[in-house]
Amino acid sequence: MQPTSPSAVAAFPTTGEPVLRVENGSSRQASDSKQDPIIQVEGLRKTYQTARGSLDLFDNLNLRIDPGEMVAIVGQSGAGKSTLLHILGALDAPSAGTVYCASTNVASLSPRQAAAFRNREIGYVWQFHYLLPEFTALENVAMPLLARGKVKAGAPGDAQRAPSSSLGWKREALAVAANWLREVGLEERGAHRPGELSGGEQQRVALARALVNNPRLLLADEPTGDLDETTAGMVFDLIERLHMSHGLTSILVTHNLDLAARCTRALRLESGRLAPLEARQ
Repeated sequence: MQPTSPSAVAAFPTTGEPVLRVENGSSRQASDSKQDPIIQVEGLRKTYQTARGSLDLFDNLNLRIDPGEMVAIVGQSGAGKSTLLHILGALDAPSAGTVYCASTNVASLSPRQAAAFRNREIGYVWQFHYLLPEFTALENVAMPLLARGKVKAGAPGDAQRAPSSSLGWKREALAVAANWLREVGLEERGAHRPGELSGGEQQRVALARALVNNPRLLLADEPTGDLDETTAGMVFDLIERLHMSHGLTSILVTHNLDLAARCTRALRLESGRLAPLEARQ
C-alpha cells in the first residue's frame, strides 16, 4: 500500500465558517456533531473549459456526511451528480475548495496515492456492472483483494496475515470472495462468467466486489438504473442490508425518488448546490 504524505492526511479544516449539514429541510452546524464526519466538503467548485468559455458545475458547494449515514443524491441529468461522486471518491479533482474523505484531503493525493486510498477506503458500484467478461464471478469479486495484497480485518472470512506464496494468497483471496458471494446470495454462481448471469445477478456480483476489501464508504452511481422495478427493489434491499450489517457510510446517486426516500437523507443537486429534497416546491 502506498502511504500518503503528511500533507495529504490531516484533521478537518477548522478555519473559516463551519460547514452546514443539510438535513430534513434544515441546516445545523458541523460543530454540533459528536463525531468526525467521514465526508466534509467546503466551497467546492468544478470548472470546465468549453468553446463558449468557462462552465462552473458546482457553486461553492458544501456537504457533511457522518459515519453510518445513507445519503441519496437526486437531480436532473447533467446536474453533476456523477462528477460529485467522482470527486468525493478521488477519481476526479476539484477546481477549488476542500474535499476530505475519511480524514484525507483527497485533492492532495498523487495518482498512486489516490489509487491506494480508493482500494483501501471506498467501494464503488456503477449503473453498469463493469465485470471482466473473461473471468468468473468469483474471480471478479477477488480482483480488489489481489490488487491490494491483503485482507482488511472485518471482511467475511478475513485473514490478516501474509501468505507464504502468491499461490497461497490467491487461494486465500478466492476464499474471502466466496464468502462475499454467499453474502449476496450467489454462492452457487461463482463459476459462472458475467455473460451467464442475469442483470440483477451481475449487479450483486459488482456489489460483492465493491465491498470485498471492507471499505468504510460505499459510492453507488445509479446502481439500479439498468434494472426492472422488481429487481431494482431487490438490489436496493441488499444494499440497505449490507449498509446496516457492515457499518457502512453510503452515498447513492439515483433518479428513483421512492428509493431515495428510504435513505437517511435525500438531497437534490440543482444549479450547482445541494438542498434537502423536500425543500423543492
